[in-house]
Amino acid sequence: SAFETAPTQSRVRVDLIDVRLKTVRATTEHQHLRYNPLRDTWVLVSAHRMKRPWSGQVEKEEEDQVPQHDPNNPLCPGNTRANGEVNPDYNNTFVFENDFPALQPNAPDPGYNQHPLFQSKAARGVCKVMCFHPWSDVTLPLMTLPDIIKVIDKWAELMVDLGSTYPWVQIFENKGAMMGCSNPHPHCQVWASNFLPNEATLSDRCQREYLKTHGEPLLLQYAKMEAEKQERVVVQNADWLAVVPYWATWPFQTLLLPRRHVQRLTNLTAQEREGLASIMKRLLTKYDNLFQISFPYSMGWHGAPTGPYLKEDQFHWQLHAHYYPPLLRSAGVRKFMVGYEMLAQEQRDLTPEQVIHLGNSITATYAIYKHRSSSV
Repeated sequence: SAFETAPTQSRVRVDLIDVRLKTVRATTEHQHLRYNPLRDTWVLVSAHRMKRPWSGQVEKEEEDQVPQHDPNNPLCPGNTRANGEVNPDYNNTFVFENDFPALQPNAPDPGYNQHPLFQSKAARGVCKVMCFHPWSDVTLPLMTLPDIIKVIDKWAELMVDLGSTYPWVQIFENKGAMMGCSNPHPHCQVWASNFLPNEATLSDRCQREYLKTHGEPLLLQYAKMEAEKQERVVVQNADWLAVVPYWATWPFQTLLLPRRHVQRLTNLTAQEREGLASIMKRLLTKYDNLFQISFPYSMGWHGAPTGPYLKEDQFHWQLHAHYYPPLLRSAGVRKFMVGYEMLAQEQRDLTPEQVIHLGNSITATYAIYKHRSSSV
């Protein structure tokens, strides 16, 4: 199924996607635009650009041999962090206040400025770090299902805690040095703010307008249609669906959706949390298998706003998670969002359907860290 690849004795360093595309029939070779209803924007799809030779930057592969416990790693159990605090000897998840937070609860108000070109307002919040596991040499796809469920349960717990006060609670994971992650220990961050961030505000507006126009939540209808079409589905189970969205910008971007109308992580049933753990493990294993590396990405959850919004009608919202991996052609070649993407609009170099066909053309299943994951 999609994203799986056959085992090899060594990592493939050639342009894997170029090789595979020769055996894949593209949905269309002609450039076209696709509409992203979640952001009210258009994406330029230029599938033919994958034929061009690549002589640009090649990323250095990350070090494979991460120790299970590093006495100098501030995220490991029992170690001392930069602020002098000592971590407990935790054996599953561990949450602490970020030692260098981007948001603080008692930041002063910058004051009100009347001129429309020089506006500012108060930004307050809290930033937390959440470790997934006590071992540094594992990632989510290498963890057991019970351990992944503990991560999901802790996410929901933090949503209840922080969401009781703050309008927005952003859970996100940056995985890999390519995504700016400076520590290999498995962890994510949770930022809660007294304001709705730009992406949340935009998504809220788009989902609200879609419900008003079409009578059904946008992503609930979208999940039903993708499940029927089966054209862009990566993995699925009874409660969840992971797709390469029709409007994807990043080459191997995926969207994780519940099949039931669910507005927040806190609304998931025990069965849905188990199903989520299973589909996350499968999806992330497929990512790792694609280029036979620990696949880098930024991911995050979007759900209905919290805090004062808990008392308001949020029927238009549907819970979902975004996965944004940067890689394009191989483990060392990434997609750069520069030039046209920064100054004009988003552009991608292969269609979502090509991504699915690339994965479906490889039938073998193989986990690059299989020998390690068996002991986790």
